[in-house]
This record gives sequence, structure tokens and C-alpha cells, in this order.
Amino acid sequence: MYKNTFVINSEFVDSRLDKYLNKKLEINRSQIKKHIESGNILLNGKIVKAGYSLKKGDIITVSYENERQLLPEKINFKILYEDDYLAIISKPQGLVVHPGAGNTSGTLVNGLLYRFKDLSNPIDKERPGIVHRLDKDTSGLMIIAKKDEAYYKLIEMFKNHKIEKHYLAIVHGIIDEDFKVDAPIGRDPNNRIKMKVIEENSKPSSTSFHVLKNFDKFTLLDVLLHTGRTHQIRVHLSYVNHPVVGDETYGVKNKYKINKQLLHAYKLKFIHPITGKVVEIIDEFPERFTDFMSIFSEEK
Repeated sequence: MYKNTFVINSEFVDSRLDKYLNKKLEINRSQIKKHIESGNILLNGKIVKAGYSLKKGDIITVSYENERQLLPEKINFKILYEDDYLAIISKPQGLVVHPGAGNTSGTLVNGLLYRFKDLSNPIDKERPGIVHRLDKDTSGLMIIAKKDEAYYKLIEMFKNHKIEKHYLAIVHGIIDEDFKVDAPIGRDPNNRIKMKVIEENSKPSSTSFHVLKNFDKFTLLDVLLHTGRTHQIRVHLSYVNHPVVGDETYGVKNKYKINKQLLHAYKLKFIHPITGKVVEIIDEFPERFTDFMSIFSEEK
């Protein structure tokens, strides 16, 4: 929290309020104007306009929460596609997408600021480039917006399910045939940090599952999202008693002590919002999936 009080002397009489504060505060004029309009900056205890002409003896009181400063950081991630309007990157497992409580650095956003000159998010300045997200422990492909024109169209495309998103998942149990889950997802009333299949206060949710491989007591699936609910894949797989291996929130303990979920966003297909061309990107098969599956070939 920043707090300060300024008393105007003859040197600054007739100066604009916002220009005076621009010299005194470590924030820009647009931020100053926002704080004036919201009442965080008062003149003689009242809200005035940013262009107010100061008088001798005026008292300015300032009180506002310090805004998080996003700094570029060298963060490890792959860029699989880039043009003037957007990029597609592969997020490593364990990397948080954007800053939040307790993590103002070391996020994907910090890495994006380091790698890209242009990033767009007109809605939330603390999430430059971000149009969708992946959980911390879900790895894989993400679309990054570089221009405002692309940002708004991508947001609309995600909203209208115009972007085809495929995931790889290794799950507990043998599954013999493809299946689909249509089951509403909402907040778990008994645990607010979890989601669950529930009728009350929920949204329709739909996921398709294609069997790629059975091995030992596990199945490798190709997962296609038809909707985009929080934790949707993990919740739906837990609902049908085939939770993702390593999912400590919705899954079960495994003897191999895998505590990071085996879930990877591996394929994106969509019509480019600006050029109209088909964009299809497929990521490499994750090394941790190969390592887990190799355990069973070694055992046999």
C-alpha cells in the first residue's frame, strides 16, 4: 500500500493536478487519472478532475495498492509457430501461466515478455498475450495473442468452440473402446477449490475420448474438448472412474509415486483469425509419458 500527503506551495500554483503528481509518483499519468477518478487521490478531501489547477495550500492525499510490475524473465518454453498476430508455444509442466497471489515472477507471462516484442490483452494488463490457460501441472500448447485484432477474435473463437483442442492423457484402468462424457460441471460445494459433476450451479460440459493404447493397468487416450470448463478433462475422467495418473486432486495414489498429472495439450487446429488459413500444430510426445510407459516394457 502506497500512502502520502502533499501540500502545494507557491512553486506549483496553477499546475495541473495530474502533471504535478506525475513528477511525485512512480506511476504514469493514465494510472494517476484512474486513481483520481476512483477516489484514491483526493484534493482537500474531495474528488476533483485530473486537470484541476492547483492553488497554494491545497492538500493532496494519496492512498492506493501498489500495482504489480511485470518484468521480463528468461523462462524455458518452446515456440512452435509465430506470425505478426499470434504465436503458439508449448508450456512446460509445473509452470504457472500468469502472476497471482504469491507468484509475481517465474510465470509464463514473465517469459512471454522476455521472448516477444508485441503482446496483446486489452482486458487484463497483468496477463499480456493470454487468451486461454492451462493448469500449472498440465503441459502443452497455448495460443498467444500479439495484436489486439487477433486477441478479440481469438477470445470469440474460444467462446464459440471454434478451436479444436486435443490432449494426451494416461489414465488408470483398461478402456476398450472410445467414449464420450456429457455431464455438467460446477464448483464442489464441499470443497471450493475443486470442481465436480453436479446438476446445481453448473454448466453443460462435453468431452470425447479416443483410445490410443492399453498397457498393463493403464490406457493412453486422445482427448477432445467440446467445451472449456475448469479442470474439465480431469473431472470427467474421475467421474467415469478412470482418473488421470498423477492427478492428486481428482485421482488416486499410484505405486510409482507419480505426483504430476500425465496430461498434455498436444494438438491445436483452427482457422487463423486474420489470414483465414488453417493452422494445425502438433507438439512432440511428452518425455514423461514415454518414461512412464517404458516402465512396463522393462517389467515384461
